[in-house]
Amino acid sequence: MDNVAVVVDDLDLAVDFFTELGMELEERAAISGLFADQTVGLDGVRSEIAMMRTPDGHGRLELTKYDHPVASAPVPAAPPPNTLGLHRVMFAVDDLDDTLERLRRFGAEPLRDVANYDDVYKLCYLRGPAGIIVALAERIS
Repeated sequence: MDNVAVVVDDLDLAVDFFTELGMELEERAAISGLFADQTVGLDGVRSEIAMMRTPDGHGRLELTKYDHPVASAPVPAAPPPNTLGLHRVMFAVDDLDDTLERLRRFGAEPLRDVANYDDVYKLCYLRGPAGIIVALAERIS
């Protein structure tokens, strides 16, 4: 897999959020023209993307903000975790509690409590930019 794309309404906030999770900004670019229209199947596409790279360089996350046509919000606005389609993106972290505290300044709040999975992982789901579900996993044994 090359990358996963996420549509956001605030590109700067999304870049800052995922940078806080250890990703690195690879590039930022304005996207428009015939190739963009043909690729995504919309007319008159004007968007800005930020390509984020994982610290090990093996994964990338494409953050896209559409200027035209304007992005449409999902219904409901914050779909529950059992909604069909892309479920969540998970990050391995060294200290889940510290990471969660740092992400709160971006408006992130856990969906529920931090959970312990068989004394192997601490896990937590939270809402990230544009309402996407971001999971944090800390290996504890």
